[in-house]
Amino acid sequence: MKASQFFISTQKEAPADAEVASHRLMMRAGMIKKLGAGIYTYMPMGLRVIRKVEAIVREEMNRAGAVELLMPVVQPAEFWQETGRWQSMGPELMRVKDRHDRDFIIQPTSEEVVTDIARQDLRSYKQLPKNLYHIQTKFRDERRPRFGVMRSREFIMKDAYSFDRDVAAAKASYQVMAAAYRAIFDRFGLRYRAVAADSGAIGGDLSEEFQVIAATGEDAIVYCADSDYAANMEKAEALPPRKPRGVAARPMTKMPTPGKSTCADVAELLKVPLAATVKSLVLATDQLNERGEIVKTQVWLLLVRGDHDMNEIKVSKVAGLDVGYRFATVPEIIAHFGTKPGYLGPIGLKKPVKVVADREVAVMADWICGANEEDFHLTGVNWGRDLPEPAAVADIRNVVEGDMSPDGKGVLSIERGIEVGHVFYLGTKYSKAMNANFLDEGGKPQPMEMGCYGIGITRLPAAAIEQNHDERGIIWPDALAPFTVVICPIGMDRSAEVKAAAEQLHDELQAAGADVMLDDRGERPGAMFADWELIGVPHRIVISDRGLKEGQLEYQHRRDAQATKVPAAEAASFVRGRLNA
Repeated sequence: MKASQFFISTQKEAPADAEVASHRLMMRAGMIKKLGAGIYTYMPMGLRVIRKVEAIVREEMNRAGAVELLMPVVQPAEFWQETGRWQSMGPELMRVKDRHDRDFIIQPTSEEVVTDIARQDLRSYKQLPKNLYHIQTKFRDERRPRFGVMRSREFIMKDAYSFDRDVAAAKASYQVMAAAYRAIFDRFGLRYRAVAADSGAIGGDLSEEFQVIAATGEDAIVYCADSDYAANMEKAEALPPRKPRGVAARPMTKMPTPGKSTCADVAELLKVPLAATVKSLVLATDQLNERGEIVKTQVWLLLVRGDHDMNEIKVSKVAGLDVGYRFATVPEIIAHFGTKPGYLGPIGLKKPVKVVADREVAVMADWICGANEEDFHLTGVNWGRDLPEPAAVADIRNVVEGDMSPDGKGVLSIERGIEVGHVFYLGTKYSKAMNANFLDEGGKPQPMEMGCYGIGITRLPAAAIEQNHDERGIIWPDALAPFTVVICPIGMDRSAEVKAAAEQLHDELQAAGADVMLDDRGERPGAMFADWELIGVPHRIVISDRGLKEGQLEYQHRRDAQATKVPAAEAASFVRGRLNA
């Protein structure tokens, strides 16, 4: 490919609304152009990256035995009504009507459509297992689209769906996909982690996220450097403390803490470690009648150490809170505790509440909490002496750096990641809702066991850039680069020798299968080099009159600080060697 035939539209400045490196650099490198909030045009340079991502995904999905199809972007509402998602999904689901006033959705995912295909065509156990996938445009009406294509409204995903006869077979299909995903992400050439993830309402342990490691990632990844343990923050277990509860050494004392409504402020005032304090979090569960009206509300008090944070996913698994909870209102809090938030604690309640203590709090002695009176806290609080033992003890906090690994093989570390893939065991959630049954060996109908497997095709390049960039621009791994080699001839429009050498090298590399670009635009060297460093092409060859007279060309990898002189006659074989390294 020659630059004069291509469409290159680099910019010196990034748009003012670009918050992260990938957004800034994709805009500046001419890979995307904004059309509206969260909606982007993929320019030729960016589309080449997308096509490379898709090609790797297709190859590995096909190798794993999955079969490609293409499901529609616009889907009739009745399928989503069957599963209840028409009602349960919020405003992120884009709903539209046709000229006949019939309801449709612009798909964010395709479970309903693929389950409809399965219930029509997969009638016998002899037809199972099956795994169907497509690469298709999705739309989610994000409240606040941001970070460029990292969280856009329109995007491309690969989503796959497996159908099996029983749980054991479904787990086997899951493992095939998990292995295929590792092969895919290995080929991308990115640093990533496959981490255990929460399975939500489905239950079970078969759920993994694939996270590209990046300092700007939205997700916290928990791992143990001494073992294979890795999980996202929602899933990572905080083990019970090994030490027994300490002996009460201080009397419970009511202390004035005027205007100090946070654990951090109280700890500073009393000159104690933040870990000596306990924060009170008040939740509520509602019992509804057949008309959806609240007939009874139960208030809960969750106790977490002052330097820890509540984990909402873990809380949602506590018995009694697993039916769904909300944060209590201020009037509810005042009715039960007698004061406003900021001074709450489990002693001296106006009305009974259900107390859940985090594992760490359950072994604390002489701790500090609110006195249920504005501007006052209690110090020297102890279980058994000053209040009853907690009714429930559970892991309800986020882990922190240095906690023991759940596998017992070391301590936990935390880094940031960007989720770009997810493999998930669905069970029969959709097959039962849509009567997607097959006949077993005995001729009896059974619901199909399903799994789903997604990769964010358009999100992945942004994640790659977040991990691989510098002050000059993008640094693509070879597998994802729009072009893997760029030939930069200096004075090509003035030197027949430079022109001939550049075209000959271009043709040799192209014939060898290299994805090569020849910059024949006649740009000044500084501008030309800046463009390709911004775009992030990993391998660059510079051809000049001076170099040719010496029988030398200059090779430089995008990560190299200095160029390497290469004999002109060996340039093609040298580059091929670097590409194959």
